Amino acid sequence: MTSIAAVAPALPGHRYAQAEITELFADLVVPSGERRALLERLHASAGVRQRHLALPLDRYRALEGFRQANDTFIEVGSDLGEQAVASALRAAGLTPEDVDVVLATSVTGVAAPSLEARLVSRLGLRHDLKRIPVFGLGCVAGAAGIARLHDYLVGHPDDVAVLLSVELCSLTVQRDDPSTANLVASGLFGDGAAAVVLVGERRAERMGLSGVPRVVGSRSRFYPDTEQVMGWDVGGSGFRIVLSASVADVVEAHLADDLKGFLAGHDLEIADVATWVAHPGGPKVLRAVQSALGLDDDALRHAWTSLAEVGNLSSSSVLHVLAATLDDPAPPPGSAGVLMAMGPGFCAELVLLRWDA
Repeated sequence: MTSIAAVAPALPGHRYAQAEITELFADLVVPSGERRALLERLHASAGVRQRHLALPLDRYRALEGFRQANDTFIEVGSDLGEQAVASALRAAGLTPEDVDVVLATSVTGVAAPSLEARLVSRLGLRHDLKRIPVFGLGCVAGAAGIARLHDYLVGHPDDVAVLLSVELCSLTVQRDDPSTANLVASGLFGDGAAAVVLVGERRAERMGLSGVPRVVGSRSRFYPDTEQVMGWDVGGSGFRIVLSASVADVVEAHLADDLKGFLAGHDLEIADVATWVAHPGGPKVLRAVQSALGLDDDALRHAWTSLAEVGNLSSSSVLHVLAATLDDPAPPPGSAGVLMAMGPGFCAELVLLRWDA
């Protein structure tokens, strides 16, 4: 099994109350009229108290066009990525030279060379590092990244892998788009990053790791004919959000059966899961997860808290929830946990965890 040796969240230093962000984004997106009132209602009902932004709030008025937004993504994203990876490696008791593979994911900016390539010299990573830049998975990529690195480490049990997620969602808000999807996104999504250090089974034994979650297995689920549920329309102004009201409906319709089938393959049932690490997609999505699986608010308390404190960070969110979960007292040895997220496709990724003694 793969061990999760450390998780390190990272947030920009610019933190604002939701009401402050609402006022500015309303001026930029819908200066007047009924759509402004709708924006204010959507922001107020997003379950978000505050968010961290890539830039000081007053800088967004001067941010023009995709080129400026993407340049900002590269600059701020590289800084946040460096902070997250360095912190995660320190927490794991490892050095940059120990890292064999990095999977870096984002869906809020593009860079070539990709972000992890820009960090090789800054962090002192090895020059024979294997790099896997991933774009397009969106919110599901935090869970999918852990799953895919587990797949790699099963075949490379002596290796050290790093998952890096950087999402600067505020840079994608469209000024000329009064659509409901853009109004919702401008009130829900925040900016942040996270890094996870995973190690193969033999490496974990040499490190003497204990009391950490191990990845037992994963399952991917793609739902046909749902391409317009979530994603981007990419044009001259950058990333224009596609976000359907049916996201929660897809969760309600499919998640329970998918999870039951996945757990059954490991001789488990939903009632056997002691720890839930869920992507905080928004209040409707979290309530749909709870309804589908028969969970109470306490089971997803870290997801609800993360949503309130930082907003939906796309692929970084489930990793922030994982970090908060690991700050809790460890669950009983041998107990099971499920880490899960959904994203564009529309798709889901389920990861089975088990806590060691």
